[in-house]
Amino acid sequence: MTDIKKAKIAIIGAGWWAVEVYVPAVLDNSDAQLVAVNRRSHSALDEIAQKFPGPKGYTDYNEMLEQEELDAVIIASPHTVHFEHAKAALEAGCHVLIDKPMTTDADDARELVALATRMGREIIVPYGWNFKPFSTRAANIIASGGVGEIRHVVTQMASPTADLFSGEGLVETKDHMFRPPVSTWADPEKAGGYGWGQLSHSLGLMFRLTGLEPAEVYAIEGKSPAGVDYYNALTLQFTNGATGTVSGASTVPKQCGYQLDVRIFGTEGMLLIDMERARMELRRNDGEDVVLNLAENAGDYLAIEPVNRLVHICLGTAITNEATGVVGMHAIEVLDAMYRSFRSGVPEAV
Repeated sequence: MTDIKKAKIAIIGAGWWAVEVYVPAVLDNSDAQLVAVNRRSHSALDEIAQKFPGPKGYTDYNEMLEQEELDAVIIASPHTVHFEHAKAALEAGCHVLIDKPMTTDADDARELVALATRMGREIIVPYGWNFKPFSTRAANIIASGGVGEIRHVVTQMASPTADLFSGEGLVETKDHMFRPPVSTWADPEKAGGYGWGQLSHSLGLMFRLTGLEPAEVYAIEGKSPAGVDYYNALTLQFTNGATGTVSGASTVPKQCGYQLDVRIFGTEGMLLIDMERARMELRRNDGEDVVLNLAENAGDYLAIEPVNRLVHICLGTAITNEATGVVGMHAIEVLDAMYRSFRSGVPEAV
């Protein structure tokens, strides 16, 4: 009997989110095999092995890439080393899932996209809301001219993450095997802040829906007690001349959920997509509207689906990639310019 091919996957940076989400997701996927995990700490690898026996542990990711035959690598390391790790995995011939933010530098994001193209490999960024069926429906409507030419975009995201970006630590993770490190999320010298940590989600959805390219960003911020951005307020100019505004806030009360909505205004109508209220509405000037009847929980975040899509990409069975490297790159281009604008006080070109 011929063995059924499985996607051979490894993880670089097996910390908090990787252990809570990515490791179980790969192990639960019957079409995938978790071959190896990387973490610099021997004791942390021992803990992972006790809970998830099977995958081989490596403290050196380069050794792992050299020793193992892999189809894909999940990059879940701290923000500032995503580029280094993703580049090594692509050069080793692997598809990559790069946790957001894809990189912390626009030139690095562009380099990864170009490298993936040369290597014939795909990048996927786990923007969970991009994988909602009604997000795909909205993207297809816009791509087929449903709102006409896009002239203005409004994007808003807010989340109950004040403790994460203040340096106190995310209270929801107090009983997890590992916790989000302060050095990743609340250190201004290590790409801490709401922009890198959360706004990347809303930008990823915005660029998935619109297909626009950013040209210029002007931004101001409100800072957390740790000195990173708690609040983001941006104005955008896109290469087609369209305008946009982007807002981010970390201080939603804990008893509330995440807020994420995008409003797209065009020459023939507008489209609204809202994850908090689970809405997708196309309103056209000619009255040919499309209003979906969505379940109350239809906007819940999809943490597992990006991993499943990675497996399909490895096996050649993926119909689409809802969060490509190009989508991730445009998000990073905005964030890179945003942080430069914080410092300069003037609009910054992408």
